[in-house]
Amino acid sequence: MSTLERIFHALLFEVLAVSLSILGLIIFTDHDPQILSGTMIVIASMAMAWNFFFNWLFDLFFTGDKNKRTMKLRLFHVIIFELGLLVLTVPVMAYILTISIVDAFMMDIMVTVFITIYAFIFNWVYDNVRAVIIRRKSIPVTVSIH
Repeated sequence: MSTLERIFHALLFEVLAVSLSILGLIIFTDHDPQILSGTMIVIASMAMAWNFFFNWLFDLFFTGDKNKRTMKLRLFHVIIFELGLLVLTVPVMAYILTISIVDAFMMDIMVTVFITIYAFIFNWVYDNVRAVIIRRKSIPVTVSIH
């Protein structure tokens, strides 16, 4: 995957994730929607940087066709990614929302459970759609004029 595609992947992932996370937090918490939106944009920015760095490292260790990754490897990928992100984001969330570390952890766990499921589905779909696009680009096109 090229650097440009990694950036596209991370941006697409985060735009969808942030939008859905903000909506969920607005529904399930009593925090101000503007503060939640700002918080999730900061968290998403951190997540994008982490996503880029983590996936670059992960791909160095786990090479090969991504669309052929096992379910076990995909679960390992998501769990390790999300644990690392939790360590980075809980203190930031606590600070911005002026809540305790425990409350931030609980809120971040809710978001993390959602994002973990979302990440699994998103990456599976992305990898398979990408494989189809690459396969189609490699098929020669013939033009017949009658």
